Amino acid sequence: MPAEVRDRDALLASYDVTGPFDEPELQSVADLATHVCGVPCAVVNLISEHFQHQVAAVGITPSVCAREDAMCAVTIGEPGPVEVPDARQDPRFAANPFVTGRLAHIRFYAASQLRAPSGAVLGTLCVFDEAARELTAEQRHALDLLAGQAVGALELRRAYRALTVTVQELAEARDELLRSNSQLAAFAGQVSHDLRNPLAGVTGFLELLADHPALAGEATAVAHVDRALAAAGRMRDMVDDLLAYARVGGSLRTERVDLGVLLREVLDDTPPGAFGATRLDLGVLPSVRGDRTQLRAVLANVVANAVRFARADRPLVLRARARPAGDRWEVEIADNGIGVPPARREEAFTLLRQVHGPGTVPGGSGIGLATCRRIVAAHGGSIGLDDGVDGGTAVRISLPAA
Repeated sequence: MPAEVRDRDALLASYDVTGPFDEPELQSVADLATHVCGVPCAVVNLISEHFQHQVAAVGITPSVCAREDAMCAVTIGEPGPVEVPDARQDPRFAANPFVTGRLAHIRFYAASQLRAPSGAVLGTLCVFDEAARELTAEQRHALDLLAGQAVGALELRRAYRALTVTVQELAEARDELLRSNSQLAAFAGQVSHDLRNPLAGVTGFLELLADHPALAGEATAVAHVDRALAAAGRMRDMVDDLLAYARVGGSLRTERVDLGVLLREVLDDTPPGAFGATRLDLGVLPSVRGDRTQLRAVLANVVANAVRFARADRPLVLRARARPAGDRWEVEIADNGIGVPPARREEAFTLLRQVHGPGTVPGGSGIGLATCRRIVAAHGGSIGLDDGVDGGTAVRISLPAA
């Protein structure tokens, strides 16, 4: 297929020839063309890859016809304007359905190309009659001038549409910036609040040691230092979590990832004694397409939450299952911990939001599940919470199959 034909749809895309085309200026051009040339019919045509779009017309009702039936589809390939006193005598048009009677009985036909500022031919301004005739030199020149006016109207339409799109994009960008600034302010406030508590602990215990160097002997001093270090550790963990959250959503290094192998690696890396008398019930997990490092972070967060929110009155149960769902896998990792109230399960994925009351469990940053959602979303998947084992929590993850 020649490049000129192949690119016609792209050429006309900015003029929106497929939408409503109510342009008074183009209608005026067609009307003037009939008066100037003394003919009953005039049409402004835009010609795409497969169709001729009559975007303004006098003497006929504007419509769309197949490109192979259009007389003007021949004209746009000519080096200049075309005039045919009797189309039955011209080999280019004699067999055309608008000439033979199948669609019309055109005899006289004249057209000027609509040339965009780039030089590309968009279509034609044509006049025609069922009687044979010829144009005078003045009429021919006027038809060419009117074709230029039609191009001007089309360019104004294109520029207006482009301006409308730009204004809309700017409005959306402004709204997004306002939303982002609002979220950033809230985010900064939360981080400031959550880091202030452990920082106050570190400061307080160190000041206590500074003010009372011989406070109750070495054992008490060691205890204060341990508590200060623990508070500093919580700050470090929160900063690490925030950095991990910020990194999600960049380019993924996708490969075939065996989730079963990955989960066992996460369990092997869990500190000794974290599970105690835990019962592991790990079914066969599938291979998915994804970034191994980021998916490992998802599983690590899920396992860490199961350990953190385990019930003190019974051994932890950790169960993993998977089932196919079309071109995806749905993976479920469930525990028998304290669970998450159904009304707050979606809230659990909000950054820096903790759905359990203060003192319910040892510290969490409220970042882990938010990070999991960002990672899974970057993979084109989804994640949510459901009922787990005996009142615990089940994390359901949907990911593309390998």
